[in-house]
Amino acid sequence: MLAKRIIPCLDVTDGQTVKGVNFVSLQTVGDPVELGAKYAAEGADELVYLDISATVEGRRTFADLVARVARRIDIPFTVGGGIASVDDAARLLDAGADKVTVNSAAVARPELIGEIARRYGAQFVVVAIDARRTPEGWRVTTHGGRHLTGRDLFDWAAEAVDRGAGEVLFTSMDNDGTCAGYPCETYARLADSVPVPVIASGGAGTARHIADVLTVGRADAALAASIFHYGTLPLPVLKRQLKSMNINVRI
Repeated sequence: MLAKRIIPCLDVTDGQTVKGVNFVSLQTVGDPVELGAKYAAEGADELVYLDISATVEGRRTFADLVARVARRIDIPFTVGGGIASVDDAARLLDAGADKVTVNSAAVARPELIGEIARRYGAQFVVVAIDARRTPEGWRVTTHGGRHLTGRDLFDWAAEAVDRGAGEVLFTSMDNDGTCAGYPCETYARLADSVPVPVIASGGAGTARHIADVLTVGRADAALAASIFHYGTLPLPVLKRQLKSMNINVRI
């Protein structure tokens, strides 16, 4: 059985790592290069960096940051935020990223997924999906959760994989930053519906939350931010606790 992955996520704006609740009330939590190096040394399996401002100038600055991260860490890392073309993806992959993640631009123009996958391979493309629970079911959102679309979470995930996504990173916008746990039944349904790895994001507060989404939720990886940034549950402690619950993680 493949080991489950633990992935710290670093949201970056103006060159600093920030964290909020439901993508608002952002607070600065540290330098993204130093934090990334710290998490790598503590046993992170991968990292995700998201440029959450993603202006044209920000993307150029972000590419410089990606190059600095690549020089400091020796684990895979994924980058995203504002990627709307193959050239945007190329800029970040050429700077040293191992994978790119696309989100809002892919919802607006799904062909983007295939364009990147055809140039670089599906293993380089992560489709991030932010969704909220509505009376009609789980609906995809864009622009950091601010715009609700009519797309169904499961239909969009299946289409994204058909178009070339090598992984799906699903964030529950209702749970993001709350540290109250993941919607595990939704993750289990998603994992059963697509033939690629599913990364769970949004709601980690305890080792039990992460253990549940990796077992009950059948996710291949758990992404978290607050518990690492605020020192609530350091990576070495988390992995030891997961091991004690018979979760197959790399120590």
